[in-house]
Amino acid sequence: MAGHSKWANIQHRKGRQDAARSKLFSKFSKEITVAAKMGDPDPDKNPRLRLAIKEAKAQSMPKDNIERAIKKAIGGEGDNYEEIRYEGYGPGGVAVIVEAMTDNRNRTASNVRSTFTKYGGNLGETGSVAFMFERMGEIVYPASAGDADTVMMAAIEAGAQDVESSDDEHVIYTADTDLNEVATKMEAELGESESTKLIWKPGNTTEMDLEGMQKLMKLIDALEDDDDVQHVTTNFSASDEVLEQL
Repeated sequence: MAGHSKWANIQHRKGRQDAARSKLFSKFSKEITVAAKMGDPDPDKNPRLRLAIKEAKAQSMPKDNIERAIKKAIGGEGDNYEEIRYEGYGPGGVAVIVEAMTDNRNRTASNVRSTFTKYGGNLGETGSVAFMFERMGEIVYPASAGDADTVMMAAIEAGAQDVESSDDEHVIYTADTDLNEVATKMEAELGESESTKLIWKPGNTTEMDLEGMQKLMKLIDALEDDDDVQHVTTNFSASDEVLEQL
């Protein structure tokens, strides 16, 4: 984990492992179907659907899976899902935001609460940690997309708010409502991004040692294993040395 990903949504950490890919694709399918149901099934007319498809493709989700998820929405198939956000604290006082999509609110709430308790966390009320984060759009390009000045100029012209460049990547931040527009303009200038999504960006972070990180990762892994959970975001910070030991 480098740069922004030290604190960012880390749901794809396990997605790189073959054993977890089907679960990851299932979460993408759910998001795509819901996005298509809530708006137009044409991604060009539905920003949320377009972003969902883009993120699924970035994680190598097969085209057939994506098309199948859209067809389910068009045909009125699938369950009616409700979007719920849970907030709480993990080991070491790390703030945790859990975004879920469920057809049974009671089941999901019970599972999330018991997971927090089992792994040393505490589930709080809505709003208990969200004030520590800002809802933003995030667009990631590889370093090969251009030098820092080139990417910065393209981002400014596209209407982005900020850019963080490192040896590995360029991370462009936008207002949440501007993500689709900025991403489209950036794509025309720099080509396809590695990732385009809405995130919760923390205003401050909580530094973790190795023991704390090991406990926190158990909580995050358990939450991500829940079929109803779509995204897990925390505000942890850890040194490169600690992350390498993980």
